[in-house]
Amino acid sequence: MSAAHNQTSLESLQCHFTWDLDRRTSFLLLQRDFLEDIGTEEGNRWLGHIYNLRGFIQYKLGFTEDAKSLFNKAADAFKQVRNADEGPWLVVNYGNLAWLHHHLGEPAESQAYLSKVDALMREYPSPSQDELHPEIYAERAWTLMNFSKDRELVVDLFKKAIRMQPDMVEWNTSYVLGLVKTHNHSNTGVDADLLEKMRHAKEQDPENLYLAAVYLLGLGKTKETIEDEARELGSQVLRNPVSSYSGIRPLLRVYRHHISVDEAIDLAEEALKTHPDQRYLKRCVALCYKWKIMFFSKSRPRPGMMDRAISLHEEVVSLYPHSPLMKKIELASIYAKSDHSQDKAKEIYQELLQSDVVHADKQMLYNYYAKYLFFVLNESDRSVQYHMNAAEIPEKSFFRENSIRHLEKTKDRGRMCREIEEFLENLQEPTS
Repeated sequence: MSAAHNQTSLESLQCHFTWDLDRRTSFLLLQRDFLEDIGTEEGNRWLGHIYNLRGFIQYKLGFTEDAKSLFNKAADAFKQVRNADEGPWLVVNYGNLAWLHHHLGEPAESQAYLSKVDALMREYPSPSQDELHPEIYAERAWTLMNFSKDRELVVDLFKKAIRMQPDMVEWNTSYVLGLVKTHNHSNTGVDADLLEKMRHAKEQDPENLYLAAVYLLGLGKTKETIEDEARELGSQVLRNPVSSYSGIRPLLRVYRHHISVDEAIDLAEEALKTHPDQRYLKRCVALCYKWKIMFFSKSRPRPGMMDRAISLHEEVVSLYPHSPLMKKIELASIYAKSDHSQDKAKEIYQELLQSDVVHADKQMLYNYYAKYLFFVLNESDRSVQYHMNAAEIPEKSFFRENSIRHLEKTKDRGRMCREIEEFLENLQEPTS
């Protein structure tokens, strides 16, 4: 095979190397932490996909041997989960390995995996002549759930996969979770139709506690009483292996909104007591204390609670050294509420403001710093300036919209009215 033909064949593969994924280092590090927190417990139907994505991330970060090991683990995981030595679910994995060996300057090995892809596609053609195999659509959809802002594309890919292969329960579960994410980022919220889809998916996938917790969150918005169901689900979550897919984080949000933040703290602390070395649980407990201190304390928190919150947040920052931005912002927020750590909050923000971060992260940083200036330091004018800094970055995000809303409210109150009006009139539309 000629080099030109080999390249064309590689380019035509369906795999992580050709899906135009976000390759910013900061984002890759964040996603690596997220995937590591999912865990690798047996029985996870997405385990092969997890290893595939982790392998791609490690390659892009420069760890080629780790990438090769993870791609091989992906193949083994697929064989175990599907109880078969080969099948169409290996097309993406073999495509990744073909690209990896190509980049490593190993054309013979790369060609071998290209041949394996060709063989699989001949042996297992797509049920629909004009479309890709549903296994490919499902893996790409799952990958983009974590890597893309295009939630409509995620939902569309899952729909294509399910239409051709409707018996895959985990695909339908992830499809419904994708719909939830789409609605969470719209103004409509979870409607009755989506709630019914969630209920049906929960019946089909009763052991998926993450789905159960997300369903309770949606159900709670209908004003129904859900305390008993939430506490029962809490008991189930505590019995399951630790994972960001275990359902504990959305369940803690259920406790916060529909029971009490104190019971959320108790649940998270109980989980951490059982698994004291799990960093993900430490992050969950820290989050609960943040809620208590930032949103549910009308007076200064008692010293013991503040000490516990600070200690946990400091530890979380150290446990996630490669994706520290949000963790450091949360730590600064806790410091700002302490009688003895105000200077530490200032130090963190100054360090972050001087660091080199991408536009999306700058929006978040400027938005939080603007609120810190307004609510903690009472510096209204500087707060307005940093909300402007966040808003003028033409990239669509929650933080940009939040800063724009703040500017509009400030303008209506008469502060810096003309300056803000001119700024908003000249604001560029976001690029994404």
